[in-house]
Amino acid sequence: MPSQRVIIGIGLTILLTISAASIGLDVKSRIDAVAVGQTLGILRKLADIQLLLRRSESAARGFALSKDDYYVREYRNASAGIPAAFDDLIADFADRPDQKPVLEEVKGLAIRRVAISSEMIRLQAAGDIAGVAAQAAKAEGRMTMEKIGIDLEKIIVEVRTRLAVRYAASRTTRAFLLAIDLAGVVLILILATVLIQTSRRSSRELRHSLNATQAANETLEAAVAERTEHLVAAHEELRHSTAVLQNTFNSVAEAVIVLDAKGEIILANEAAGKLLRYRPGMNVWELRRLSVAYHADGVTRLTAHEMPSAQVLRGEPFDEQEIVIRPANGRDPLDLVVSGRPLRDASGAISGAALVYHDITQWRETERKLQQSQKLDAIGKLTGGVAHDFNNMLTVITGTTETLVASLQHMPALQKTAAMIDQAAERCSELIQHLLAFARRQPLQPRNVDVNGTVLDIAKLLRPTLGEQIEIDSILDHEVATSHIDASQLANALLNMAINARDAMPNGGKLLLETRNVVLDEAYAQANPDARPGAYVMLAVTDTGTGMSREVQDKVFEPFFTTKEVGKGTGLGLSMVYGFVKQSGGHIKIYSELGHGTTIKLYLPPARGQTEAPPAAAAPPLHGSETILVVEDDALVRNFVAAQLQALGYQTVAAADGPAALAVIDNGQPFDLLFTDVILPNGMTGRQLADEVALRRPDMKVLYTSGYTDNAIVHQGRLDPGVLLLSKPYRKSQLADMIRRALNGE
Repeated sequence: MPSQRVIIGIGLTILLTISAASIGLDVKSRIDAVAVGQTLGILRKLADIQLLLRRSESAARGFALSKDDYYVREYRNASAGIPAAFDDLIADFADRPDQKPVLEEVKGLAIRRVAISSEMIRLQAAGDIAGVAAQAAKAEGRMTMEKIGIDLEKIIVEVRTRLAVRYAASRTTRAFLLAIDLAGVVLILILATVLIQTSRRSSRELRHSLNATQAANETLEAAVAERTEHLVAAHEELRHSTAVLQNTFNSVAEAVIVLDAKGEIILANEAAGKLLRYRPGMNVWELRRLSVAYHADGVTRLTAHEMPSAQVLRGEPFDEQEIVIRPANGRDPLDLVVSGRPLRDASGAISGAALVYHDITQWRETERKLQQSQKLDAIGKLTGGVAHDFNNMLTVITGTTETLVASLQHMPALQKTAAMIDQAAERCSELIQHLLAFARRQPLQPRNVDVNGTVLDIAKLLRPTLGEQIEIDSILDHEVATSHIDASQLANALLNMAINARDAMPNGGKLLLETRNVVLDEAYAQANPDARPGAYVMLAVTDTGTGMSREVQDKVFEPFFTTKEVGKGTGLGLSMVYGFVKQSGGHIKIYSELGHGTTIKLYLPPARGQTEAPPAAAAPPLHGSETILVVEDDALVRNFVAAQLQALGYQTVAAADGPAALAVIDNGQPFDLLFTDVILPNGMTGRQLADEVALRRPDMKVLYTSGYTDNAIVHQGRLDPGVLLLSKPYRKSQLADMIRRALNGE
């Protein structure tokens, strides 16, 4: 009995010791769990700060490339939260005086980086190229960002080390708790056995012991359940944090891959699969075999030493390096901007690399289209000015040769020579009209035109022109709207495109003419800067010919550009079509592939109402005896016009510019018609002169002439209401007809 009591006493003592140890370890386990949670919170805050920095950097780069205000708002939203995020993180390091100054320094660097980026955005928005270049040359922003990244990476490494230590300590504590619990259970079983042996002698003591044992067991079970609950909660919190980080990583629009020191891909987001065609298990060399990488010029291949992954694994960080990759499967090339950073372990050795790929293919394509549109506009302005001067000279040449031909009836040899000069001048005139069509300086006579009817009429003419080896087919939408355009120019455009298609099919083929109503949306207009969103009548001409390369497509609308042999074609056909469509307020688009054919689509402005009948033929020219005030700055043309009008019976008064003409009027000179060039020197156009004449002599009739038109009397390619225009060069019969129409008030 005494020995049993001694055993029970010793057992109870050991049990109490185990309980005390268990309670102590339980308290330590809770402390460890709290420490783990705090450390995870610090990691999340560090990740949030990195995300804010990346968002602000990405938005600043986006604004530099596109000048879109959306990226300015994105940048401000991201950068505004950086100081508060750092303050929140610094508060968590109150117990780490060795780390707190480092964080204060990183915070200052981040605020400085935000200020640098804000200044760069301000300079870019103001168009201060010199300021932007100066900022970029200092490279302060890039060095600051590199310092921030290095310091944050050091802090993250230190925090992760603390997390690993605390997590290991927590696991050790849980192991000891489990061992103590098991020891307690074993001891309870031993004590139960001893108590059973003494139960016959002392049931009261046995019941008391059993009650005490049950109470202790319940306490232990409650403690185990509580510890288990804490462990489950900590595990769930860790799993949630991991999921948030993974989702954030996958939601990044840029392709991101992380390599180890051997070049194995250990981490990649979803964008890497879409952009780079990465598949799980691939290494960097397998990824390279999917495409060929070039420098930004798209011509010079990158060597293995120059590849972004090779650079960064050598410890060479870089930002926004532009490359072009051409997929091996023949897909379209991609323009990419790559940034890379080496990853280092605690000793400073390179342990891997992180690469970020940003797709700028669409931006480069839009930039190319905008540059092409601007180039064509510049060529058009130059062409219009040259054509104006040529028309002035051709006006004199054609009129003079016409007079020579008529006056040399008794000298056949000389008359034949004069006729040859006249024919050459006529061909020059046609050439100038082609140039004016490209330059969008030709006066159009738009009306509501049945596009389907025009296509059918032209198709009848094309069959004998193109030959039997070319099959002509059409798909015409019966509900297609009428278009408000110049019918003759539309017919010429169709003929030019059909002849070009014939030349692209030397061995025969198929020509398809197609019409339908279409709507160009905002997305299309953004991708094609020269197009405006809205409803159009689409007219497409498709051939099955040789097709065109990208380089040819970029130049096909330029005047005098041709791929035909010397002496075959002037290179003005498609440039005329381009000018006509743009002057009519439409849009033109070419789709072509080498060896597969070409489609040219004209998007013409729709019209309201029914199709109009063609205008009636002009009345035959008549002579007259009225007085005409001729205003022309070119003396040669002025003298020629005066001579022609006098030959028709009219009286003439001549002036070289607007002020001289007003001086003639102010001197009381009577006249019946103002015949003025549109383009005049000394700061006054023909339209402004006509307005001044109307103030002095209301209801005075006006006839304009010009080698090309501009906004003085033409808007959106149409003559202003009530305006008569005689285009240079013109013949005597055309001059007589328009003078008579102007005097008659037609």
